[in-house]
Amino acid sequence: MTEGMAAADRGMAAADGWDVLERAGELARQGQAFALATVVWRQAPSSGQQGSRAIITAAGELQGWIGGACAEPVVIREARQVIAAGVPRLLLLGTSEQFGAAVPEGMTVVPISCQSEGALEVYIEPVLPVPHLVVVGRSPMAQTLAALAGALGWRTALLDGPDFSAADADERSMVVVATQGHGDEEAIEEAIAARPAYLGLVGSSRRGASVLGYLADRGVPTEQLDRVKVPAGLDLGRTTHREIAVAILAELVQLRASGELADSAMTGPAGSARSAGSAAIAGSVGLAEPARQAEPAGQRGLAEPAGQDGLPEPAGQDGLPEPAEAVDPVCGMTVATGPSGRPLEHEGVTYHFCCAGCRRKFENDPAAYAKDESRC
Repeated sequence: MTEGMAAADRGMAAADGWDVLERAGELARQGQAFALATVVWRQAPSSGQQGSRAIITAAGELQGWIGGACAEPVVIREARQVIAAGVPRLLLLGTSEQFGAAVPEGMTVVPISCQSEGALEVYIEPVLPVPHLVVVGRSPMAQTLAALAGALGWRTALLDGPDFSAADADERSMVVVATQGHGDEEAIEEAIAARPAYLGLVGSSRRGASVLGYLADRGVPTEQLDRVKVPAGLDLGRTTHREIAVAILAELVQLRASGELADSAMTGPAGSARSAGSAAIAGSVGLAEPARQAEPAGQRGLAEPAGQDGLPEPAGQDGLPEPAEAVDPVCGMTVATGPSGRPLEHEGVTYHFCCAGCRRKFENDPAAYAKDESRC
């Protein structure tokens, strides 16, 4: 092969390599784990060229070009091991007689017998999706948890309860419901539908039993309810409200490090650094994005709350309308009369409730709770 032909081959390999990188960006955005293999040295004759790249998925699918029939199956096998371990590997492919004892430390020699008698040096690096955490709630603890996860480079979303749906998570996500009495049941039911790798509820064991019991009565399968961790987080003893965020994050890190959340983030030990190449790909596609927060109600174009006469409620001292209130006929708690109060009409009277459990009790026996003083 002439020097001009060799240069042309190298140029084509580089162009194909950029196409592979574009495809790598697409897979990274989809949250898929894969390995990126790059030819860094070749000994002629060999069909692989310096700069040739290929993507190998966890299922063993190869996209791109790394070499002929001798090199390809070896690279696929080694790449799948790299994905599982989360550690890059430098391969030297050829016959043992070609290298002898002159093999650098840390390099893996894989003997192959090809009629061409060529050799390749291939660098394989894992490209693993960063953890995806969805925090549902608006409390200071929820904000702290989202901020801490963002500091670790996790892809984080912070959403208010009414803004959250199953579409905000998937089977690789970790979901923490911290609505703390403001629509717990609805948020958990939406999260269960997403089948995330982790689902935790911030609250006491008693509160959790009430929420899960309500969902069980609604027909949510027991095996799905059993996956809800209540209370979410490690038991760190007496902690402040914001410190609960530390306990939850510690539990998530622990589960990932032990491999129990392999579906959420197929990585090695927590804290292990990604290679420079995978970090560049991750950065280029925006994997480690800051926490996404729900827009304030006013920015979403919602109408001002109205009173019973259809007119806006009088403004309070802060200039905002005072929300109308009612008394939960079951537990006696004062609740808002908007959608969050779970309105229920009975015999021409609208009642409001603090939680789905109270609403259910009323529905089962309205005569026991329908009192004049609880009407709104």
